[in-house]
Amino acid sequence: MGADTPRDEMGGDGDDTPRGKRLTLSDIADRLGVSTATVSLALRDSPLVASATRDKIKEMARQVGYIYNRSAASLRTAKTQIVGVAVHDIINPYFAEIFRSLEDVLEAQGQMVFICNHRDNVERQRAFVDALMQHRADGLILCSSVGTTADEINRLTDQGIPVTLMCRDVEGARAPAVRGDDELGGEMITRHLIAQGHRRIAMAGGRRGSSTGRDRNAGWRKALAEAGIDPDTQIDIPELMTQADGREAAPRILSTGERPTAVMCFNDLVALGMMPALRRAGVEPGPDIAVTGYDDVDGAASRTPSLTTIASHPDEIGRRAAGLILRQIGGERVPNTLHLIPPDLKIRDSSPPPGVRLGSKL
Repeated sequence: MGADTPRDEMGGDGDDTPRGKRLTLSDIADRLGVSTATVSLALRDSPLVASATRDKIKEMARQVGYIYNRSAASLRTAKTQIVGVAVHDIINPYFAEIFRSLEDVLEAQGQMVFICNHRDNVERQRAFVDALMQHRADGLILCSSVGTTADEINRLTDQGIPVTLMCRDVEGARAPAVRGDDELGGEMITRHLIAQGHRRIAMAGGRRGSSTGRDRNAGWRKALAEAGIDPDTQIDIPELMTQADGREAAPRILSTGERPTAVMCFNDLVALGMMPALRRAGVEPGPDIAVTGYDDVDGAASRTPSLTTIASHPDEIGRRAAGLILRQIGGERVPNTLHLIPPDLKIRDSSPPPGVRLGSKL
């Protein structure tokens, strides 16, 4: 059976197709005076077909109840036009920004995106990858779970399956990767706090089993050591990732004997959860304790105080990751290069010198 399957038996007013006869690509092509190849490309949203022609073909298919059978087509072309994307926290607005740019690029080339939220559960990630392979997906973009090994990625690439790592890399994996320069970003924001006069600077969060968590922590440690501050004497709380984590960590930071004057949070979510918890404890974020985030998510600049953070450019990461996977799907041998996106420091009201208020008081 071909790639063409009608949704229903054809027939009805104005339809000269005999009832019960399966409509084919050729039928649509004959009606519109175009080639069957043009119809096939249009139904796959190929940019090779002019948009007006694509719209006309899709409208005809809709009118007659025709549905393109992607599975059957993939048997002929060896392509399914499906790309799987797996991340650990789909709720984080940072990943929403990545998805938006990633989907824009992939959909323009006729690719459909299947998304998995593996929640840093490596078994959940493996089940998703297995399902993708069973459906013969064209490629995989992976923000790898903690516990992902190079061997499991290399088993995919050794079979010729296109893989691109995104946001997190895995040492020894034979796949291109694109992410922010997290160590540099950690250094930049810590140096900013030191330049503001802070000497007791805690770090809150980051899964150290991931490249992102390790690198941001390494940047924090490097900047402290350069300033003559022993990072091992500072508060360092790993694993925090969410706003709830930030809220729960605030009392722990405040209960220490020599309270930090600043906290570098692993991401904006931890910082945005921590700031109201500090305020409820009678400690004003900014003048009483500086707080910084990372990622510059939507809304970070509009809080009170506005959040000092690192812009890691998720839109660029998404575009680069999509471009890398498309090159591989197209048959290009893409080097196993780590592409680092330079970060930018966004200085706002939440990180003044000790005792100084930059923003308005609630």
